[in-house]
This record gives sequence, C-alpha cells and structure tokens, in this order.
Amino acid sequence: MGAPAVALVSIGDELLNGTSVNTNAAWLGRILASEGARVTRSVTVGDDPAGIVKAVQREAAESDAVICTGGLGPTEDDRTRNALARVVGRELRQDDSVVAWLRRRFESRGREMPASNLRQALFPEGAVVLANRLGSAPGFLAEGDDAVVVALPGPPAEMRAMSEEALLPLLRDRWAGRLAPVAHRVLRTTGVAESELADRLEEFGVQQGVALAYLPSTRGVDLHLRATDEPALEETAARVSAAVGENVYAEGGSDLVEVVAMALRERGWRLATAESCTGGLLAQRITAFAGSSDYFLGGLIAYSNEAKTALADVPAGVLEAHGAVSAEVAEALASGARARFGAEAGVGITGVAGPGGGTRDKPVGTVYVAARTPEADGVRVLRLVGDRAAIRERAAQAALDLLRRML
Repeated sequence: MGAPAVALVSIGDELLNGTSVNTNAAWLGRILASEGARVTRSVTVGDDPAGIVKAVQREAAESDAVICTGGLGPTEDDRTRNALARVVGRELRQDDSVVAWLRRRFESRGREMPASNLRQALFPEGAVVLANRLGSAPGFLAEGDDAVVVALPGPPAEMRAMSEEALLPLLRDRWAGRLAPVAHRVLRTTGVAESELADRLEEFGVQQGVALAYLPSTRGVDLHLRATDEPALEETAARVSAAVGENVYAEGGSDLVEVVAMALRERGWRLATAESCTGGLLAQRITAFAGSSDYFLGGLIAYSNEAKTALADVPAGVLEAHGAVSAEVAEALASGARARFGAEAGVGITGVAGPGGGTRDKPVGTVYVAARTPEADGVRVLRLVGDRAAIRERAAQAALDLLRRML
C-alpha cells in the first residue's frame, strides 16, 4: 500500500491574520516524515466551522489521515471539535472521565472549574481521547469514512507532547508494516551560494533513493539528505561533503559559533572582537552560547572613526589613507581587539550595511572582515546582498567562517 499519506490542517484566525506564526505544521511535517509517513499537503483555515469542514473533507478524500491543530479551547471561537464531529458523522458526547480530570486539574490549582471548560470534555462518539499533560484541552482521534481525523491543541508545547506521547504510538500500531522510518542528515555550508552548490553537485549525482534538498538562509545553505536506506544515506552524505569541501562547516544542527569555539578551546586560545557595521552582532552570537566565557574575553563596537582610534587603536593615518571601509582598517580592528583584551585571536569587521552610505567604489554590501591569531593573519572583502539586517548577518557569519578556516 505504500507509505501512509497525511494532510495537515492548521486552524485559527490568528494564523491567517499574522498574529501568530504557524510552527506546528513545520514540526509535524518533520516528525511524520521521519516516521516514514508521506505528508501530502498543509493548509491553513480560520475559525469558520464551514471552512474547517470543507478543508478536512477535501483532504480526507485523498489521505489516510488528516491531522488538525488548534481550536480545542474552552471559548466560543474554538470550533474544531464541532466541525470534526460533522466530518466523521458522529454526535458529540461528554466524557465523564475527562470532566473529572478537568475538575481535579483546577482543584489542584486552588480554583473552581469554569463551566466553559466542559466544552473540552466533548468528543465525537467513539473517538479515542488523547491525553494532554500540559494543558486543559485533550485531543482525539476519530474514524471517518475516508480517513482518520485527528484533533490536536494549538499551543506548540501541548501539541508536541501529545503527538509524541499519545498520537504517534497509535499511528505506529495502525500503520505497522507501512512505515519505513527515514534517516536524515544535514550538512551545513557557508561562503558558497545555493546556485554554485547546485552546479558542483549536478554532475555528482545523488544515489538513487536519497533525496537532497537545499535550504538557504543568510548564514549559508543547509543540505538536507533523506533516505530509508541508512547505509546509502551515509555513503551519499560522505560523497556530498567531499564534493563541497571546506564550505561544509558542520553536520547536524551545530552552529558555526560552536565549531569555532571547539577549535579555540583545543588550542587554549581566547577571542576578542572589534565591530563597526555589525554593531556587536558577532559578539551577541558568540555569547548566546553557554560556556562562551571559556574563550571569549569581550568585544568593542567601534562605529565612528573616533571610536575606532580611541577604542581599537586604529591609526588615524590608516583611516585617512584607506577610509573606514577597507582591508587595512579591518586588520587594524582585529589587531586592536587582540591588544585591548590580551586575546590570542582577534576579529575585525567594517563595511557598508546600507541602505545609504555606499559609493561607486564601495557600494552598499561592501564589507571587510579580518582575523589575526598567533599563527596566521587573514582578511577578506565581501560583496554582500540583501537589506541592512541580511548584510549584517552575512558579515558576522563570514567573519566567523574566516576564523574557522584559519583555525
């Protein structure tokens, strides 16, 4: 019969009007795909009962299961349970054991249960109740004529816990023999464009049965490889990594900061930074990780020319001769950071983040990054694209990557 097909229906006006970001569908998609299910479609609808019914019926006609999130709260605008009861053709019935559980839950908090919470004890007749240990809204699984229909709560923490603890075990039993768990590898790259990666890998050819996807961001391109055959996946991942070369900085979810931190710790070196156009973004990224005090001494934000001279000891003559946005100033910032903090490694960044300030010779997106260590010096000129935020993000990533390659 092949892998079971699953459709996702996200419910809530707040998802349509932008008040809330829909992270549930992305999480469910990853989890279901890793289990070996085939996610065929993800749609979002508002809190309109007719719209919910129409969307679920449409997806049920082409799926083995329709998983809905949201609309299980105690208020009048939570309409999912009523709509799904219509889809499966069952009356809503009160589950007295759930009523008792709800009362105990409120009593344990020293409160009396509001009458409105009784809505959360209503389920389509014959449905399997899915326990919610983090909230007051149990979910349920109900048999429809075409597909299994599942209702999960909207709050992400509740939805994830219920999925892992209650829903997935049911689906594994139901689809025993149809699920082929999918192995997944991620190669993280930086300093190379998505199109260039595609050109490098076009002649390489991905082994049959292994899927390769490119996920670009301002920090680089993540290469996602999936396969049901783990040995084939491992072999392909190794070959892709070799083809991409030094642009691969990690496997899995490791951040570039973590890679640099490991190299610094191995040498017993400490790092200091001096930033202009990134305004402390690099230091913020470094200190976002616990334990950064082991290797990071501090950072300077030297935005004006006067600050570059006063804080990072950039010679006034260098600024006058080459301008604030130059390789020479980036190198002086890296040296100044090392000297100011007594660090073995120093990084300097200077550039034009925009949207104004560019010139013909140094247009917006021109950034110089430099790094200095006891073993090597390096400087790089970048021509970055995007808005101000993207240019700053890419500049910080490029500075980290330069230091990584030097280490």
